[in-house]
Amino acid sequence: MYRSPVREAILGLKAYVPGKSIAEIKEKYGLAQVIKMASNENPLGASPLVCEALRRAAPLSFRYPQGGNPRLTAALGRLHDVPAARIVVGNGSDEIIDLLLRVLLVPGKHSLACFAPCFSIYPIQGQICGVEVRRQPLREDFSFDFDALLRLVDESTRLVFVTTPDNPSGFCPPRADVERLAAGLARKAPDCLLVVDEAYMDFMGDTAADECAASLLAGHCLPDNVAVLRTFSKSWGLAGLRLGYAVLPPALAEYCWRARLPFSVNLLAEEAALAALEDMAFREATLRTVREGRRQLAEGLAAAGCTVWPSAANFIMFRLPGEAQAGACVEHLLRGGLIIRPLNSYDLPDHLRVSVGTPEENARFLRLVREFLGENA
Repeated sequence: MYRSPVREAILGLKAYVPGKSIAEIKEKYGLAQVIKMASNENPLGASPLVCEALRRAAPLSFRYPQGGNPRLTAALGRLHDVPAARIVVGNGSDEIIDLLLRVLLVPGKHSLACFAPCFSIYPIQGQICGVEVRRQPLREDFSFDFDALLRLVDESTRLVFVTTPDNPSGFCPPRADVERLAAGLARKAPDCLLVVDEAYMDFMGDTAADECAASLLAGHCLPDNVAVLRTFSKSWGLAGLRLGYAVLPPALAEYCWRARLPFSVNLLAEEAALAALEDMAFREATLRTVREGRRQLAEGLAAAGCTVWPSAANFIMFRLPGEAQAGACVEHLLRGGLIIRPLNSYDLPDHLRVSVGTPEENARFLRLVREFLGENA
């Protein structure tokens, strides 16, 4: 009899916990309509140009995509004003995170460092790959202690992950602080790569303070020991097609292409991405909707007595007032046909995260929260 001799590192693995789907909530509560504000998806959906591109490309689904995705890497190179040879695309940013681990870290020998809490794929994939995962707790206000993170790094450390803006808090450090971290890593651990995950960077505002926290790709020379991750899942509205990319040091990009599974970016995803990059009007509408909705949610939650953390992303993290229970609030919202994100998987059981929706969705969420707080006053 086959005994499934699973590796020890996998035996104790805690899987990634996704947000609840609309289909399962409809079925569980017998609802005809459900609003999802849990997974930081685009509140406007997908671009009309994307939908048309998918319709045109569907008959070609029997074909393999072009190896290396040269049209897409060229378009992304133009978008960020970097050589296309530095860009690696993958089946979501998750694939690139896993790829960097497998290319750079030797199981049982190397380590990675990240904050706690953070995007759980970093420590999960580290555990799967059999490397040591070192975690630095965030400050009480959810800001980053880069000096403490740097102290976790030694000659065994090959990757340091930083998400900016961060998930789940929405905190975004000044760009200069990230650059100082990169310089510190270059001095202390020359073989260590700083991976800056900018999945939510598009949603930064346009104030002077926001400019200080701008992307490392914004009109700036990327340090030699830095990789930047981006995704099409958020502002571009392609979460269901799974497409992410990285701007990497040139030599590393070449090796990642060698190690990446062939055709991991499917033909429809590539066509959708190319169409999305052409529809800047839709993207600007998305960014405007998110920034206005973020303000609507923050002001509404604060007016209801909640503690609200400032966010530069397309979501808000908050805590209910008084003795109100986060789990009970989530259940009340689900029964009302609205999904948000409890943060138990981030070890924050008293905190909640809500994605920015349309103005109507935001208003419905705020009504349900006020209703819950009124019933539990």
